[in-house]
Amino acid sequence: MVSETDGGVRVAGYLDRIGAGKILIDAGPLSYDYIPDVIVGRDEELGQLAGIFQQIEDHTISCRVAITGNVGSGKTVLSHVFSRDLQRHLGDRRELKLVHVNCRNHPSKTQVLQHIVTQLDAGHPERGFGSGEILQSIRKQLHGSSRHMLLILDEVDHLLRADKGDLLYQLLRIDEGRADKGTISLIIISQEQVLDQLEGAVLSRFGRSNHVRLQSYKAAALTAIATQRAQLACHDGSISEGVLRAIGQRAEEMGDARLAIELLEYAIKQAEVAGRAEVVVGDVRWQSRNIGRTVEPSIVDELNPHAKMVLLALCRRLRKEPEVTSGDAEKLYHVVCEEYETEPRSHTTFWKHLKRLDALDLIKARTDSRSEGRGRTQFISMPASLPGTLEKRLEGSLRVN
Repeated sequence: MVSETDGGVRVAGYLDRIGAGKILIDAGPLSYDYIPDVIVGRDEELGQLAGIFQQIEDHTISCRVAITGNVGSGKTVLSHVFSRDLQRHLGDRRELKLVHVNCRNHPSKTQVLQHIVTQLDAGHPERGFGSGEILQSIRKQLHGSSRHMLLILDEVDHLLRADKGDLLYQLLRIDEGRADKGTISLIIISQEQVLDQLEGAVLSRFGRSNHVRLQSYKAAALTAIATQRAQLACHDGSISEGVLRAIGQRAEEMGDARLAIELLEYAIKQAEVAGRAEVVVGDVRWQSRNIGRTVEPSIVDELNPHAKMVLLALCRRLRKEPEVTSGDAEKLYHVVCEEYETEPRSHTTFWKHLKRLDALDLIKARTDSRSEGRGRTQFISMPASLPGTLEKRLEGSLRVN
């Protein structure tokens, strides 16, 4: 496909979509490295950190905490948001110098120390000094100023494998022999229960109770994360609540915020490549085929005929809509029964089929308030399945039966 001539060169029309920005305004909030102003779904953990750091205003106090959790549980974002908020909260009462070191990129003691000292003194030579000399330079930098360093050692397990906790021990002892204390506070981050790896002498100084454990995100929190990033990155109204909820439900399999953000990003790309100004739930499902686990369609072959008809009814609606109410689902089931000249089962049996389909991960049911009127109802979605694919398989299977 070609379009107008540009300086005598025929320009491909499909390139017109590049930079069109029908949905996306700013790709920054879709980056894993993006730090939002407010962290979603971690209020309790922020409260735990505040409790551990409650005496940080005292210039003689140093604080320390270990943050652990699975990939995508928000450990790094939590540490950044907390340290930034803490810095703002303290204001001029205590000058806080924030230093973040990723120990995967700087796995040795010398590399970590070199990164720290250049953050404190940009003119410090990068070569020619051993770890002991660099540590002494850090001590002089901090003791010669009013600054208190909040040091974040991210993915600290890489460092511990290399030096067995020796650097942590030295950092924790940095104020020994001085009348006034409180030079360095520490946040160490790991997927593993890192405190169990520390030797007794290190652990006694660090404190076993200084631990914040992040559980994997649930669907509601993942939906909130996707919503936050969509609001920051996209045109208003380009992504519906139903689509964002589908992203949260799909990402819940792994409890991973990164997966939710990735699903959002690629759904946006899918919609923009198609030339649309709105993301639809099919864009999320299309990307779901390539990320994580999706439900194997052959599972439907083992369902009884009426369970298949319930699922077929749902597929026909969920091809175009992100959710359907249980009441509408039952009406659609009756229509399918009429199509296949079969008497519908009772309301109770219909509900049993819904519960069975939910248990098989073919559908996802949630209870919420009605958008109109009073009361609560069930909303049914299909985050881990492709309704169009299942619909064809179900129709073929029911014809055979």
